[in-house]
Amino acid sequence: MIGKSTASVIIRETCVAIWEVLHAAVMAQPHKEEWLKIADQFQQSCDFPNCVGAIDGKHIRIKKPIRSGSQYFNYNFFFSFVLFAVCDANYSFRYIDVGSYGSSSDSAVFGHSDFGQMLLNNTLDLPDNTTLPGTTSPAMPFVFVGDEAFELGEHLMRPYSSRGLSIARRVFNYRLTRVRRVVECAFGILANKWRFLHTPIHLKLETAISAVKAACVLHNFVRERDGYNFEDSLSHSLESHLPSVVRGHRQGAAVREHFTAYFMSPHGALPWQLEAISFLVIIFLAVKLVHLLILHFVFVVNGRIKRFLE
Repeated sequence: MIGKSTASVIIRETCVAIWEVLHAAVMAQPHKEEWLKIADQFQQSCDFPNCVGAIDGKHIRIKKPIRSGSQYFNYNFFFSFVLFAVCDANYSFRYIDVGSYGSSSDSAVFGHSDFGQMLLNNTLDLPDNTTLPGTTSPAMPFVFVGDEAFELGEHLMRPYSSRGLSIARRVFNYRLTRVRRVVECAFGILANKWRFLHTPIHLKLETAISAVKAACVLHNFVRERDGYNFEDSLSHSLESHLPSVVRGHRQGAAVREHFTAYFMSPHGALPWQLEAISFLVIIFLAVKLVHLLILHFVFVVNGRIKRFLE
């Protein structure tokens, strides 16, 4: 038997050692040629050209850190810190930022991260702009894909607002979602492999952060060792004002419009995309109907209870 404090030291030192040994080997910053390979993989698996990564944040449950107030209390009403990640088409993490306050939004974490600053300062060694497959102009930038929490920019695509969308914009959102789900699946694979992520982590904050970082590099190590199986993977299921970390909202809007037009063109359209968005609309309307029925039921029940009490 060993003491609790001794076990804690062993866990922390082991996690730190795993991170330091594996980080450079399995999570090194890609260079220009690697970005091109990642883009090819996204094109093959998700039919989204010039995409070099899917980004998102995941809340890691923890016990309340001592004297932390509400900093780690998130909008889901539990204590957490944020794992922000950039993922490639093989569900491997290309960059992570671990430990931001749970009360911070994904956009704020992204803005404060080294990755966000490198994207802002154009130091990620991204490939030069190139035309989309089957076209001769314009030359389009390579982009990362995120959800509505992130700000639109020249190298960062987010979906259109869901109100009053044209068919072309619905198609763009559908095509973007096919990419964005990759990082969500990667988080699912990570948590299913390293089961401590399914429950609150009862460790000191620094040790918990080290454990998550170690799990992420081990995730990449196992992915490389065991190979990549796309179909199998799919089955797993700082709030102050910040300067923009992506260059040019207007540039980003123009880039998004070019992608939107391309996805409706003969060179970029998918045979099933219109059917897919029609199905999604039906699902959305069905959910709204169920929601309205529930509200009506609650209203009727409350009325009857009031009349009964009177």
